Amino acid sequence: MTDWKPALAPSIILRHDDVRDAELLVMPERVVVLTAEAAAIVRLCDGARTTADIVDALGRAYPDAPVADEVPRFLDRVREHGWVR
Repeated sequence: MTDWKPALAPSIILRHDDVRDAELLVMPERVVVLTAEAAAIVRLCDGARTTADIVDALGRAYPDAPVADEVPRFLDRVREHGWVR
C-alpha cells in the first residue's frame, strides 16, 4: 500500500466552510465534515504523493502522533467509501 498514490474521487471536492470553520468533503447528495486531522490527510491526497510520502509528511508535522498506524487505516476507510481512488 505504500506505493498507492491516493487522490480524491473525481466527483468529490474538498472545501473549507467558513460558517462551520471546518473542511468538508462535498459530493453528490452528501457532505462530510472532516476533523482537522482527517482534513490534514485528505489535503495531501493529490495523486502525486504515495501513502508513504503522506505518512512521512504528517509524521514531521505531528511527531508525537501515531501517523504510521492511523493514516493507512484512515485511507483504507475512505477508499472503501469511494472518496479517494
